[in-house]
Amino acid sequence: MTTFSPAARAQLQIHFCVLLWGFTAILGKLISLGALPLVWWRMLLVVIALALVPRTWRGVRAMPRRLIFGYAGIGVLVSLHWLTFYGAIKLANASVGATCMALATPLTALIEPRLTGRRLSLRELALGIAVIPGVALVVGGVPASMRIGIAAGALSALFVALFSSLNKRMVEHGDALAVSALELGAGTLTLTVLAPVLPLIFPLFGASPFVLPGAHDAGLLLILALACTLLPFTLSLIALRHMSAFSAQLAINLEPVYAIVLAILLLDEQHELSALFYLGVCVILAVLFVHPLLGRPARLTQPELLATAEAKTAAE
Repeated sequence: MTTFSPAARAQLQIHFCVLLWGFTAILGKLISLGALPLVWWRMLLVVIALALVPRTWRGVRAMPRRLIFGYAGIGVLVSLHWLTFYGAIKLANASVGATCMALATPLTALIEPRLTGRRLSLRELALGIAVIPGVALVVGGVPASMRIGIAAGALSALFVALFSSLNKRMVEHGDALAVSALELGAGTLTLTVLAPVLPLIFPLFGASPFVLPGAHDAGLLLILALACTLLPFTLSLIALRHMSAFSAQLAINLEPVYAIVLAILLLDEQHELSALFYLGVCVILAVLFVHPLLGRPARLTQPELLATAEAKTAAE
């Protein structure tokens, strides 16, 4: 019987996690609900599941009130990220949504220095500039009707850059499950409060979330919340204890690749997009994979709190 070393097992686990995260874009396309009800139900289901874990409550009770409000504020950004991410998928397709999420890494490299007060490095500036040709090719490689989806996806990546940078400042001040519950709980509450006006302002994101999904959508939502959110989060916590930040980052950068390949195999999306789109994807991904090679490996911290982004930066 073949046995794996802890490091080899960790590599398999993190790639399995990345594959499951890649399925979130596919499920977003398959679920017939609009972006608003889809995100509301996903967040609500995850919060309910976390509320059933005693460790979550212990972590929340141990937190100062200032931190609770801080994480709740980040949760507002998380809800807006998920809303615009699934909006991008609904307005374009899963491949476009996954590609836009790849922009989160260079945007974070540009935004994080301003939020943390450190100087912007030339390497990070070059990273941001290097993705511009890829973005131009992606925009030119999709039908005109999908470009609004790219705009929504780029906005979603910006929200990722904002909340992930804020999370990195606070990540060591609370238990990961408790922080995730606070952020997703605050995000659910935000969408609940905004539900009456969001469909009026952004009708393309769908109607009110307060509708019961059909059996088909309900089953896919449970898969999205449990199999593609809670399961990979738990596995990633275990895997990241036995691998370097560099290895984790390379694996996580594969997520758009997995999502696009799955979209081709399951949704036949290659017929909707031109060769220019895929050339642009290659440019963006090349930048993502070069990025860890140029920098000094950072220490490994907690993973990027519970599916708060489909393009994760777990090793920072």
